[in-house]
Amino acid sequence: MTNPTAATFGYPQTRVAETDHWLVLVRPKQPTFGSLVLICKEKAEAFSQLSTPAFADLKVAIDGIERLLGKVVAYEKINYLMLMMVDRDVHFHVIPRYEGDRVHEGRTFTDAGWPAAPALGSTVDLDAGSAAALAGMLAREWTAV
Repeated sequence: MTNPTAATFGYPQTRVAETDHWLVLVRPKQPTFGSLVLICKEKAEAFSQLSTPAFADLKVAIDGIERLLGKVVAYEKINYLMLMMVDRDVHFHVIPRYEGDRVHEGRTFTDAGWPAAPALGSTVDLDAGSAAALAGMLAREWTAV
């Protein structure tokens, strides 16, 4: 199942993983390396509208995300931002936080906001092909952890 928010973030090409109630996608605008979007598959525009099974399944998705990003990014902190201003479906921007740089495929990813709030306006913008390639690499790592 897809919703407008998933389509905005490039689903299905940016798909990293999927649980019963959640999609894990690469965020094409990367404020830090490995930034993701965690999108609920239920039709809901408020966190309180989610079903009890979706809340329970959120734990499964977060456990997978943190294992994956711990291995691939070696983050020091992780931020889950539920902004939902433009894209109204329930979703989180998942921003792994770290001091210094991470380099992937010849690109340098700096956490410009470290150690304060994430600098969402300072991003490495991935084109569709690069976002899909990163999603593929992360998907392979997801199943390996």
